[in-house]
Amino acid sequence: MRKSLKGITIFMITMGFLFVTAAVALAAEASPDIIANNKGLVVACSVLAAAAVMAIGTLGPGLGMGKATGDAATSVGRNPDAQGKILLTMLVGMAMTESIAIYALVIALSILYANPLIKYVLG
Repeated sequence: MRKSLKGITIFMITMGFLFVTAAVALAAEASPDIIANNKGLVVACSVLAAAAVMAIGTLGPGLGMGKATGDAATSVGRNPDAQGKILLTMLVGMAMTESIAIYALVIALSILYANPLIKYVLG
């Protein structure tokens, strides 16, 4: 189990590094002007910030939901008569946990589409 998680972690870090360097390289090559270059850099940094927000903002809820589901399955296995109460409590808890990921999505979308820094870069 640990070896597979270590391999997945290394793969995700490698892919993240490739995406970061590609975004910055494309932003730098896309525009010859200084103003356009600054705009490209701000857009590239905004994309990276949105990606970081989504990565960090969904990591916790994903782990929490997995733990809740696993513990609920264990509880139902130990006490099948309490399945209804366990299911209701689990679903309410998962809905509250999912709201954190939705907040991260809202922040990421506001960084991407309502970026306040672009007006300062363009002047």
